[in-house]
Amino acid sequence: MPKSVKKPATIVVNKKARFDYFIEDNYTGGLVLEGWEVKSLRAGRVQLKESYIKIHKGEIYLFGCHISPLPTASTHIEPDPLRTRKVLLNRAEINKLIGLVERKGYALVPLALFWSKGRAKVDIGLAKGKKQHDKRATIKERDWKRDQERLVRSRY
Repeated sequence: MPKSVKKPATIVVNKKARFDYFIEDNYTGGLVLEGWEVKSLRAGRVQLKESYIKIHKGEIYLFGCHISPLPTASTHIEPDPLRTRKVLLNRAEINKLIGLVERKGYALVPLALFWSKGRAKVDIGLAKGKKQHDKRATIKERDWKRDQERLVRSRY
């Protein structure tokens, strides 16, 4: 009998990223977190909306990810919700991303946070920015698909 394959449990998705960028490739990396951050992630108290990923001194960091501390967090620590968090990737992947970002003008965008085997992971998108007319086309296409679904449902 085949074992059932468990899908990773999604914590949060950055919906705005797919609207603002053309995503060309995806990478998955681990996150370096503190204990109170893990508890807050399990409670779903995280926002990726304004976050971004930067390369600094050959390392990759997640900036602007807001993880709200739980009121029951430890009393002996000062939680910083907007702390910079390190992203863990293979050296070969980091070198490839450095080359693409610095030479070809790509951006690194966090797409989602999820659990994989009990560890918090971040889905990183290698992205090119959309222009305003591209965003308008995306909205028009989404509206047309919605209208199509309505038409199909009304006929049957």
